[in-house]
Amino acid sequence: MDLNLRHAVIANVSGNSQEELEHTIVDAIQSGEEKMLPGLGVLFEVIWQHATESDKTEMLETLEQGLKAK
Repeated sequence: MDLNLRHAVIANVSGNSQEELEHTIVDAIQSGEEKMLPGLGVLFEVIWQHATESDKTEMLETLEQGLKAK
């Protein structure tokens, strides 16, 4: 079976509202299940690809701060 994870994740959430997308993300994080990590990675990839350079800098700063706090 040829399963393309990126396409499957994107197809699963395409057309979702912002509230539905937020629920998907929060649910995946709160569940703590490692099987959700690839899907979150795909969503982050979409965010990154459509972010401005300023947005990317802000995300990297937030990530750096968050990792220092761990």
